[in-house]
Amino acid sequence: MSQGQAGREPVGQGQAGREPVGQGQAGREPVSQGLAGGGLRVVCLTALGDPLLAGAAALFDEYRQHYGANPAPEAVTSWMRELVLSGKGRIYAAGRGDRAIGICSTAVVPAALTLRTVWLVRDLYVAPDMRRHGVARALLTHVADDARAAGAHRLSLRTETANTQAIALYARNGFDLLSDVAVMERLL
Repeated sequence: MSQGQAGREPVGQGQAGREPVGQGQAGREPVSQGLAGGGLRVVCLTALGDPLLAGAAALFDEYRQHYGANPAPEAVTSWMRELVLSGKGRIYAAGRGDRAIGICSTAVVPAALTLRTVWLVRDLYVAPDMRRHGVARALLTHVADDARAAGAHRLSLRTETANTQAIALYARNGFDLLSDVAVMERLL
């Protein structure tokens, strides 16, 4: 768990954006933005019947393999279903038509000092052929809108310091790089 300066809530993750990005409110229609060849739809997956669910599971498996995990499509699908049904996490998917082209997972944790919550962006991945088309920005905006509408205090994330493209993306989307936070973990 990481702890920032006095008065800042421990957030359980490293780098934290102090101000969420985007505008909006929960319960709105999915984000629709121009994307070459068709519109982009961003949704929080809340129903197992959503046409983006299977594609989002495939993207999560691809994301895991990108970081060295073995392929496990059935396990990923089961994990996603558990998160969606239990409310332990939120899975967002960006799609064009029924094709999922980006995914983002979040966790909501209590923030005792503010008596609110902090939303943690845990995973963000865009299909390689769809990068640099605003998909990640649309996902981050949608998550921030939902967090703000739910009364969250902050939207936080962490990424590897060598992932300079991701750091630049997050900075362009309103996240601040914090140097006064220690990221610590204990493997169980």
